[in-house]
Amino acid sequence: MRFALVIFDCDGVLIDSEPIANRVLSDQLARIGLRLHPDEVMRRFVGRTRAGCLELAAALLGRDLPAGFGEAWDRALFAAFAAELRAIDGIQDAISSIATRICVASNSSRERMRVSLGAAGLLARFEGRMFSAEVVARPKPAPDLFLHAAASMGAAPADCAVVEDTPTGVEAAVAAGMAVFGYAGGAHSSARTLAAAGATVFRRMRELPALLRA
Repeated sequence: MRFALVIFDCDGVLIDSEPIANRVLSDQLARIGLRLHPDEVMRRFVGRTRAGCLELAAALLGRDLPAGFGEAWDRALFAAFAAELRAIDGIQDAISSIATRICVASNSSRERMRVSLGAAGLLARFEGRMFSAEVVARPKPAPDLFLHAAASMGAAPADCAVVEDTPTGVEAAVAAGMAVFGYAGGAHSSARTLAAAGATVFRRMRELPALLRA
């Protein structure tokens, strides 16, 4: 394989979390008087850190969020993940076919990654190799998180491949000087926008190992 390290995004790449997450956040926002359809939540909030989501929610609401909103959101989200979350179709086989080191780097919190990967049966694949934007100065679309992950794993940026599903993540990988593969198999993913941001686009996870070897 031509890469020394493959860095996966989490939500929408490893786990089919976006429909669940958007619905839960829509419900939680409605409880405090901010009514947004899950599709609108997706458009406005996708790719943001937890802190960034809370900041945007307060701005859209026009006032500070109620005390405990973030914790209530976490509880509702993690409960929904435990009941409903599944791995992306084909990702287990794809990972098994990748003959190099792998890790995950996400704008999500480390706690959310542990909960979601555990619910989807993927935690053992990435234990000790999970990197959150909580530990860098700037989240995606800045390159900081991917550069941190590569350095932590002992890989040069030019020897890394990133698997992403949003333009925000693709922009971060390009800025880090890494090859990037855009997964357009999710309901919210756009092949056109991923390609425009600089990704090599694919639609089925079973295609990924061959792309990484090409």
